[in-house]
Amino acid sequence: PLGASAWAQPSEERRAQLIHRLRHDCGSCHGMTLKGGLGPSLLPAALVGHGEDLLVEVILNGIEGTPMPPWAFELSRGEAQWLVRRLKQGVGDDR
Repeated sequence: PLGASAWAQPSEERRAQLIHRLRHDCGSCHGMTLKGGLGPSLLPAALVGHGEDLLVEVILNGIEGTPMPPWAFELSRGEAQWLVRRLKQGVGDDR
């Protein structure tokens, strides 16, 4: 797995941008409450058993043949990992 030394935590401003992006862009398919929609639920219970590395790869590279697009053009690996960790903990209402 990616260790803490493999990434730098995004700045507070960037974290706010990432949460906004998660709520709006990801939420358009995964549901505004992230409970699922066109895409599967992104709530912590739904992510159990899915390793961080796999989820980071899905975010960065998308899933061919599905509506899940790649986000590597806009997100760094560290930012994708930060998002995965937030999703696994539960994003809450920090909109």
